[in-house]
Amino acid sequence: MEKMETVVKGKPEALCATFDRKEGSDKQTTHYCPGCGHGRVHKLIAEALSDMGLGDKTVFISPVGCSVFAYYYMNTGNVQAPHGRAPAVATGVSRANPNSIVISYQGDGDLAAIGTAEILHAANRGEHLSVFFINNAIYGMTGGQMAPTTLLGQKTQTTPRGRSAMNEGHPIRMAEIIATLEAPIYVERTSCTDTKGIMKTRKAIRKAIKLQSEKKGFTFVEILTACPTGWKKTPSDSIKWIQNELEPYFKPGVYKDVSDKAEPLHRPEMIMDSEEIFKSLGLKKGKTPSSSAAAVEEKRIKIAGFGGQGALTAGVMMATAGMNEGLNVSWIPSYGPEMRGGTANCSVIVSSKRIGNPLVRNPNILIAMNGPSLDAFENDVVQGGTIVVNSSLIERKLSRSDVKAVYVPLTDIAAKVGLKAAANSVALGVFLGLENIFSREGIYEVLKTSLKKKDALEINIKAVNAGFEFAKTL
Repeated sequence: MEKMETVVKGKPEALCATFDRKEGSDKQTTHYCPGCGHGRVHKLIAEALSDMGLGDKTVFISPVGCSVFAYYYMNTGNVQAPHGRAPAVATGVSRANPNSIVISYQGDGDLAAIGTAEILHAANRGEHLSVFFINNAIYGMTGGQMAPTTLLGQKTQTTPRGRSAMNEGHPIRMAEIIATLEAPIYVERTSCTDTKGIMKTRKAIRKAIKLQSEKKGFTFVEILTACPTGWKKTPSDSIKWIQNELEPYFKPGVYKDVSDKAEPLHRPEMIMDSEEIFKSLGLKKGKTPSSSAAAVEEKRIKIAGFGGQGALTAGVMMATAGMNEGLNVSWIPSYGPEMRGGTANCSVIVSSKRIGNPLVRNPNILIAMNGPSLDAFENDVVQGGTIVVNSSLIERKLSRSDVKAVYVPLTDIAAKVGLKAAANSVALGVFLGLENIFSREGIYEVLKTSLKKKDALEINIKAVNAGFEFAKTL
């Protein structure tokens, strides 16, 4: 008698062997509720990636909701995205890594509610993405609230009497909407219930990933799955509810498939060379950093004041002057809705090295134009940092002794040169006098491009000089 061969089935390589990213001591089992469809879809995606040898080229984008837990289980690259923003993040990953497989894995509350703009525009652009849309007709993670796909009459935490078309509108059919767009090449809805439905889902997932690997464009697979906990049903009753209630409204089927006619699409390569970037924008490239500029340690600067003091403008001029000197710079504004009088601040980084994060949480230089700004940011400055205080408007002294305090009557100096509103230019001059990162001439050139009136230009240049000279007396 011939000896039978034993076949041992294990987890596909694209699933983690043990779930070491998961909190707690249990690294062997998932945390999904009994009957939840996420685990089944994870396995189908992992099998497809493993069989195609694409696991090590794949990046999962996991937004808020139960979808986020894919990070624990998928043995692939992973980026967590804010609620609804997975297609936007996936677009960036795909374009920066054109040879990767990028999967946007989203639930109905994420994709069809807060994320409608992102998914529609990513689809309309024909991004090289595979979107797997888990439709269980409810917000599962946060307690079972109504989702955009909740059926009419369906009771949830926020529709205890059932969803009403008059009050909450009709359930949204995303596969049908995506299929109306020109760019998507493959759109299908499947139902992950019985064996037949699971096999159709398996086939759809594999097709979507294969088409992306062939660079043919945007693919979208909507998968009807169960949420027994959110529905307050048993797993078996949940399957029946999908078949009897969900499927008649969200009919499974192929809604668009032009993949056989689609040709591989190769986007133009991103321009990374700085000379090419400046040329394409019609700008002159900044000069090569001087030996002194090339050694500039990262200056993390916060400039803050009330609206109308020019804190944001000062930051722009500072960053522009640094860029013109050949330095790496970033500028991020933060302000309220008021045109005048509201709070306003900006984060500026100037460095000879590449900037990893443009947000300045702990500045080493703070320019406080008014009292509330000093109150808000004084304690954020790193030990040994510098705080420039506009003593014209701020009467108190610093509450810290571990930083360098520079008291300058910015507004009074500006008034003496002829324009109180030029206090921001005085602050720029003080900064230059203290740090000596780039020349005053560099600021002059920036002022010339932003101030067209001769009188205003001359006053602001005087303000810069006045601030610079004041700093030299300290």
